[in-house]
Amino acid sequence: MRINVLQHTPTEGPGSIRTWAQARGHELYVYHPYQFGILPTVDETDMLVVLGGPMSPNDDIDWIHAERVLIDQLLRADKPIFGACYGAQQIAMTLGYPVTTAPAKEVGWAPVYRQSAAIPRLPEQLTALHWHEEQFAIPKGAELLFSSDRVRNQGFVLGHRVVGLQFHFEPQTEDVRTMCINDGAYVAGSALGQTVADIIDWPVPAENQAVMNTILDFITK
Repeated sequence: MRINVLQHTPTEGPGSIRTWAQARGHELYVYHPYQFGILPTVDETDMLVVLGGPMSPNDDIDWIHAERVLIDQLLRADKPIFGACYGAQQIAMTLGYPVTTAPAKEVGWAPVYRQSAAIPRLPEQLTALHWHEEQFAIPKGAELLFSSDRVRNQGFVLGHRVVGLQFHFEPQTEDVRTMCINDGAYVAGSALGQTVADIIDWPVPAENQAVMNTILDFITK
């Protein structure tokens, strides 16, 4: 399987998604449309991953619009799509649903709570890395998958092919360090009250890799 990854900043890479792909024998291709303006085609995509980034889907930028065209084509082709943070927002907007300011800016580690049994074997509560101040509306036909204490719409699952998460299960220890040392200023104003040092020192929960595996296995089975 060829997995095409859309990465939108040097600080937010595929992390545990790469680990899953390597374990399953899949090929990973990483695109940087914000820098090079290049996107894969539908025909060369077996699965699409849309990662996070500092931009908003509401920004009027050509490559952001082009991404939504690609997402729409993949939705129509019934191919697996996984979106994290901005990526999940892009999926929602492609489906015609707005991205708006969230009730609280969340930056740091905080629990999320499972709201749907659509994906088997997901724990009822997990600790995830949050790095956002916007939120998506849940698309029609999708199920609310996760919520946090401050932001209800933290994840959705659409059928058996699409999952969008507002938070991050993909960062591994070195990824968290990279996010924090380069984008640590973004912590200011977070409702979670954590410092950059707090976020770096928080051990990445081992179960997050297992949960990522479960989600990606579900949409690719």
